[in-house]
Parts: sequence; structure tokens; C-alpha cells
Amino acid sequence: MDITMTNKQANPFDRLLDKLCLTPAGFLGLVLLFALPFIPPFDQEYMLRWLIYCGFIAAMSVGFDFTAGYISIVNFGYAAVSGFGGYTSALLVINLGLSPWIAMVAGGITAGAMGLIIGMISLRLRGIFAACLSWFFGLAVMGLATKMVWLTRGPLGLRTPRLFETDSNLPFYFLIIILLFFIYLACKWIVRSKMGLAFQAIGQNMDAARTSGIDPVFYRVFNFTVSCSIAGLLGGFYAHFYGILTPDIMHTSKTVEVLAVAYIGGRGSLWGGAVVAFPFIFVMEIVRSTLSGLPGLNLVIYALVLILVMIYYPGGFSYFYDTHIRQTKNKVLHYFLNGRELQ
Repeated sequence: MDITMTNKQANPFDRLLDKLCLTPAGFLGLVLLFALPFIPPFDQEYMLRWLIYCGFIAAMSVGFDFTAGYISIVNFGYAAVSGFGGYTSALLVINLGLSPWIAMVAGGITAGAMGLIIGMISLRLRGIFAACLSWFFGLAVMGLATKMVWLTRGPLGLRTPRLFETDSNLPFYFLIIILLFFIYLACKWIVRSKMGLAFQAIGQNMDAARTSGIDPVFYRVFNFTVSCSIAGLLGGFYAHFYGILTPDIMHTSKTVEVLAVAYIGGRGSLWGGAVVAFPFIFVMEIVRSTLSGLPGLNLVIYALVLILVMIYYPGGFSYFYDTHIRQTKNKVLHYFLNGRELQ
């Protein structure tokens, strides 16, 4: 039994949280994220830089899970699409003199267009075939970024203007948290709509969905395009935060990082990867900085944690929260309201 209230019974604050797709715990978590830079030791610049990367991976995991969790397509070229958006944004600023803010949005649009093309070609396939084809597209884009030195400077790196003319990381931190929230909100609104029901039907059984009158190709391509637009927008943020772009941003290992966070957080939850990203990626950054003599150790840890999660909690953190923490909370609430335990 779940202790919930209807919209008519709920107070205005609860209705607001429902519109924002947040629970009280989610709202408190969001407040904590905004307060975190003012809490020692997280107020130090290098830690803020790590937290910004945590927010970047958290937002990427939401966009990745929008596809992997709902239409069951793993986009192994996700990092390459993000890098494509980043390079597009950077080149528009450098060559055409556009504002980084406008260029960042343009990077999201062009990445979405690229996702539309990839989706129309690859999403007529199923399962591993679609995943592999998206991966091959990603490898091709990374190869172009490496070889077109006259345009991208290849491995030398492309220097890009930053969004804020300041040495402080604080405005970038607040920006990535705002982007994370609005990306989550947009994806959640879509998932709650009739289109979201079509996504879930396709993800569970495509043949049954087609029999019900749903066009799998249309909905899959739409979902894939939205997901790639999110990746491109975040790629633009990455470019104008770090101030330099190299083809490494498109490497498959970056996609694996996002995939691990999304699956550990809970596939199909959207919020699970965002919650897990902050403690998990932060610890990985500590490991990477203290054990710099062991390159690739973070990927080994990702694999080990992912294996353990798949064995013991295939649903990830979100499943653990729903089956243990939320039920315990409801039993405690029921006990105080009714004076007896909830069976």
C-alpha cells in the first residue's frame, strides 16, 4: 500500500512538486545541490570543477536513459554525438563570431539533426544491430574530427571561448545544475504523455506495439533525435566550460561512463543516473587524480560496480529506493498516522 494523495487532496506545494516531476526527497536533493558550493570543502575551485563534471555526466545519463530505458536502444555513439555538438558550437563561435550561448543551442540542434539521420538509418534494425550501427557512426565522426586538422586541429585541440569571462567555476556549476533539471523535466514530461506510453510499449514488445497501431520507426526516431539534441547541447556546454576540445571527448570510453551511471542509477527511471552520478563520479575523479599512474582504472571500477549491480539489483539504485527506502518511509508514516504497522 502506498500512502499518496489525489491532486484534489494535495496541498499547493505537492501539486507544484508533481508538475516539476519531483518528490519531496528530490526537491531536497535539488536544494542541496544548489547549496553544495557553499559547504566546505566543496567550495574549493578544484572540487567545484569535479562537481561540474558530475553534473555533466548526470545530465548526459538522463538523455542516454531516455533512449536506453524507454525504447531499449543503447546508443554507443552517444559521446560522439555530444562531441559533434561541442565542435559545432565552438566552430560557430570561432569562425562566425556567434555568442557561445546561441552556438551552444545551435550545437544541440545540429546534433539532433545528426541523430535524426542516424536514427532513420539504424532504428529500422533491432537490439544489438541498431546499437552497433550507432557505434560505427560515432567512430566515423570521431575519425573525421581527428583527421580534419584544418578545421578541428585534431589531437592538438581546438581552443574555444568560455561562457563566462571569469576564473571562478561557480557560475558554470549553477548552469549545469539548471541544465540538468530542465533536461530531466523535459524528458519526464514527454514520458508522462501519450508519446511516453508509446515509447514504453515499443521498449517492452515492439511487435505488440505495432499491432496496437503504434508506428515503431516514427517514435524510435523521435526519441533518438531528442536524446541526441540533449547530448549536443551538453557538448556545447563542455566546449565552452573547459575551453578546449579534442577528439577524446568522442571516445567510446566516455559513452561507457555515461552508460554505467545510467544503468547503476536504474534504467528507465531518468532520475536514478542523475542521483548516482554525483557521489560516483566524484569518487572516480578522486581515484583518477590520486592514482594517475594507473590509467583506465576508473573504467575497471565502472565494470566491476556494473557487474555487481546487474547481479544483485538489476533495476539499479531506483529499484532499491522504490523497494526498500520508499516502502520503509511509507510504513513509518502509516504507523504515526494510524498507530499500527502497515502489513
